[in-house]
Amino acid sequence: MVSRRRFLETASLAAGVSAALPTLSQAAEGDQSLPPALAALRTLRGEAKPITIEERTARQEKARQLMRENNLSAILLAQGTSLAYFTGIRWEGGERLFAMVLPAKGEAFYVSPAFEEGRAREQIAQSPDGSKPDVRIWQEDESPYTRVAQGLTDRGIASGTIGVEETAKFVFSDNLRKVATSATFTSATPVTAGCRMIKSPHEIDLMRLAAKVTLAAYEATYRSLKVGMTQRDVGDLLETSHRKLGFEGGADVQVGEFSSFPHGSVAPQIIREGTIVMIDGGCSVEGYQSDITRTFVLGKAPDKTKDKMQQVFDTVHRAQSAALAAAKPGVEAGSVDAAARKIITDAGYGPDYKYFTHRLGHGMGMDGHEWPYLVRGNSTKLQPEMTFSDEPGIYIHGEFGIRLEDDMHIMEGGAELFTPQSPSLENPFGKA
Repeated sequence: MVSRRRFLETASLAAGVSAALPTLSQAAEGDQSLPPALAALRTLRGEAKPITIEERTARQEKARQLMRENNLSAILLAQGTSLAYFTGIRWEGGERLFAMVLPAKGEAFYVSPAFEEGRAREQIAQSPDGSKPDVRIWQEDESPYTRVAQGLTDRGIASGTIGVEETAKFVFSDNLRKVATSATFTSATPVTAGCRMIKSPHEIDLMRLAAKVTLAAYEATYRSLKVGMTQRDVGDLLETSHRKLGFEGGADVQVGEFSSFPHGSVAPQIIREGTIVMIDGGCSVEGYQSDITRTFVLGKAPDKTKDKMQQVFDTVHRAQSAALAAAKPGVEAGSVDAAARKIITDAGYGPDYKYFTHRLGHGMGMDGHEWPYLVRGNSTKLQPEMTFSDEPGIYIHGEFGIRLEDDMHIMEGGAELFTPQSPSLENPFGKA
């Protein structure tokens, strides 16, 4: 989320127009120069409890169970979120293969570039396989794929079916197929998604905290806005607010007609009195994400557009509520999208994707977007402890767009939002 904002703001920088916040980053180190709403923020870092080794061990055991149910002999995880989920290992992407192979039965093994062995063992020591891990290294002129193939042979699964995590690079899986010719390769998603899309109480707590942090950062920023600020100014306030609360986070900022672009425009934008402002972003708490959007008017909406803006806001608000009411265990994911879309279509902003141009929402967890998705045609049945964004929107090109987004938790009896819905267009956080 932050990276997307940084990309979008390059055009704003070129404009060379900025409000008087040149020392904001320095001010974050002390409260003297911060706006009062930011200075009042206090860290919530102490509320974040890390995922434990025991929890990761339980995840691996659940993965093994799902492997057996899906007739998989092992799964291969290259660098990425699923590797971190199961092991705690954070590994940068690159052209060199680093992987964990987790068999349905037996000990996991790791394949690492030789020159990275120290870094690998340092992280693996913090994983559930911490005692005497099986790490197979390869030199720069050697093939990592032969190391994987040998590991499969050593585990007795050289002719088994191996699930490859979906974000692994094609070059990795393609070369592995050429070397491990007796094995069958398929998707590991039934295992990785099967584990990750159902959250534990600890994961729910971390996501709830992430949402709490982001909403507090948004409110502090909102109460610090001034006419004439640029996207960069507002973005800096958002990042500083998150940092004051103890976490890294930020958001995209779109103003006026550019709020009709759901993910923003590269055009430089300046906040004016009475214009629509859309803020979309989040933070990470122990690896778990928030994703919240607030759309509001700075000050009072102009008389000539106030009624239309209010009608659109109210429609989007009702659509978000309808989705929340429809989200229950046992219903199809696509039906939740349909519930929100019906409200918007009945209000005259249809049919289909004419004004509500995207799906209702996406699964959330360690990735901001993950399985399953609240989209038409998705027959996946909702289950307790799934988490989603609930983010209907109406986008009128050349005028404005309004999206309201909160993070939603499926429970036994229905669903809850981690944060209160935005109460109004002109006062999005209620009374100060």
